[in-house]
Parts: sequence; structure tokens; C-alpha cells
Amino acid sequence: MPIHVQFDSAKDDTWQTLHREVAALAREEPILASYLHATVINHGTLEDSLSYLLAGKLCSLDLPAMSLREVIEQAFRADAGIRRAIRSDLVAAGERDPAAQGVTNPFLNHKGFHALQSYRVARWYWEQGRRGLARYLQSRVSEIFAVDIHPAAVIGTGIFIDHATGVVIGETAVVGNNVSILQGVTLGGTGKESGDRHPKIGDGVLISAGAKVLGNIRVGEGAKVGAGSVVLEAVPPHTTVVGVPARVVGRCGIDQPALSMDQNVDVQDADDTAGD
Repeated sequence: MPIHVQFDSAKDDTWQTLHREVAALAREEPILASYLHATVINHGTLEDSLSYLLAGKLCSLDLPAMSLREVIEQAFRADAGIRRAIRSDLVAAGERDPAAQGVTNPFLNHKGFHALQSYRVARWYWEQGRRGLARYLQSRVSEIFAVDIHPAAVIGTGIFIDHATGVVIGETAVVGNNVSILQGVTLGGTGKESGDRHPKIGDGVLISAGAKVLGNIRVGEGAKVGAGSVVLEAVPPHTTVVGVPARVVGRCGIDQPALSMDQNVDVQDADDTAGD
């Protein structure tokens, strides 16, 4: 039987908001009512609901949904950090996606959110030394969501992966808090080098669609990487880089571009910034 997480749902604002929104949706769209009850309304906590949802999506003949749900809930129960991250990521998706109109759509339908929470489970098992299970979960996430996040990568909270298709995050990558990543982004290595070989992304960074950040380089906090850019050198904090290879073209107009999701290129003060 699943190991249900004990959490005071009455004081969980994120869960209460989700539950209320889904209940309203079930009334508005009766054809989905059975699905919505089974996925959200009939559960007592956000963790119970999410474990049910993820297990249903990631299960296979090799690892059926009931067994996989136990695997997921064990990680949720053991790690309060995962439980906090779930809420932070869900709120981030609801706030940064103009099409979200609440937290229900990201929770039910956004594969970026699903892939990220599945990574958090795989990461927990990786840290427990259960590397085979962690890699299996990574593989299933890649197959189902088209997102490949190595379970050894270190990813903060308040993360928004928009659209998500084709996102790749390598083994030694580090992603800070309140980062937004769009579809087709790679945080990868530059070849067959071993050891610490993947990017380090600071807090509040926006990495736009199709960008590739390669090698053990740092993208400073509050930076913006333009769409389609190939970043091979360190990016100073609070700057905008674009191009192939990417170069500094200006300073970001806000401290955390990840929160605004504005992919337009900032070109002011380009000459001063280039020497940073």
C-alpha cells in the first residue's frame, strides 16, 4: 500500500488552492470529473495527489503504478526539502506562465513540472546510493516527458521549465533558485571530458528557448541567455548574452529576469558590460 505523507493540509495554502481550483473545474467540465476526483479531489495532501499523478504517467510493465507510487511517496515522506520544492515549483509555474491561470494547469498538464518533481525523487534515491533505481527513473522521465535530467544534478527551488521538450541537464550541472528554463535548453558538457564538466547557473537566471550552455562555466545570478545562443564562456551577473558563440550585449533591466519571463534582448550599456 502507498505510504501516505503526513502533512497539515488545512495549513497548506498551495494544496488548498489547487484543490479548490480542481473542484471548480470538475463542476465546469463534467466529462473530466472522474479523472479530477481520482487525481486530486479524493486525496488528502499535495504529496498524495502528486504521487498518484506521477506514478500513473511513469509506470510500465516493469514497474507498475502501485509499486512506483510507493517509490515516489517514500522520497516525499523522507525529505522535507522535496516537499517544500514541490510547492515552490508549482507556485513558480502558476505565476510565470501567462497561460496557466492558476496552479491547476501546471499541476495536471505541464510536463516540465512533472519532469522536475520526478527528478527530485530520482535525486533522493541517487543520494541514498540506489543509483540503478535513480537511473531507471531518469530514463522513464526522458521517454515520457522528453526531458533528460541526470539525478546527480543539483537543482534549487522555484524552478520553472516552460514547455520543456528537449531540455537536457547534465550530471554535474548546478541550478540555483528561481531559475526559468525554456524548451530545447541544454546544460551540457563540451565533449567526452570527465569530472566537473557542466554549467553552474546562478539564482534568478532566464535561459531562453533553444539555448545551449556548455562546459563547467558559471552563468551569474540575474543573467539572461538569449534564445538560440551557444554559451561557452562565463556570463557576468545581471547581463544579457546572445549569439553563437554568445557575447554580452547589455545589462538586464531587472534583478531576476527569470521572474518576468521576458525573452527580449537587452542591449543597453553593451560597451561597458563587455569589459566585466
